Amino acid sequence: MKIIIVGASGTMGKYLASAFTKDHEVITAAKQGCDISVDITSPESIEAMFKKVGSFDALISTAGPTYVGPWKKLTDKEFRQGVEGKMMGQINLVLIGQHYINPKGSFTLITGALSHDPQKNFANASAANGAVEGFVRAAAIELENGIRINAVSPTVIENSPQYFPYFPGDIPVTMQQLEFGFRKSVFGANTGQVIKPY
Repeated sequence: MKIIIVGASGTMGKYLASAFTKDHEVITAAKQGCDISVDITSPESIEAMFKKVGSFDALISTAGPTYVGPWKKLTDKEFRQGVEGKMMGQINLVLIGQHYINPKGSFTLITGALSHDPQKNFANASAANGAVEGFVRAAAIELENGIRINAVSPTVIENSPQYFPYFPGDIPVTMQQLEFGFRKSVFGANTGQVIKPY
């Protein structure tokens, strides 16, 4: 299977690339340090990525910049980091990618527990996650050629301890749990689902 991993320079993306490359052709993409350079806030950059890769069987996104910080500093400018990054960036991966993906392929986007369990400093991420999850449910009933779409929604992950203080009382998701959440989406039969790997 030919799998594109967008956001492959990050903690989750690196782990998944390593896990999937054992049995599949994996193409890594991020702003820098990967097989292909892509800026998901730019539809033109996304289109260029797909043209370079050609047809593929699955796309995994672990990318999604958002604003993290105090509510008092949250303005239109800061809020648009999540709108243009985690929300529209991932949505455009699907809107553009649907013209390149093979029949019966799949898209897997990243959201997070913040969509239903908000924490301080993460209002931007909560909103972006909720929008992406709504998009996944809606896209699932309209994508053609047997193409599936799901979202994986973890809480804080074990390999990002710098975020632990922001998630008091949450048990971190292990990297293996995260991997199996993505495996369920990529290799399973479900579509329109928000997969919680915990």
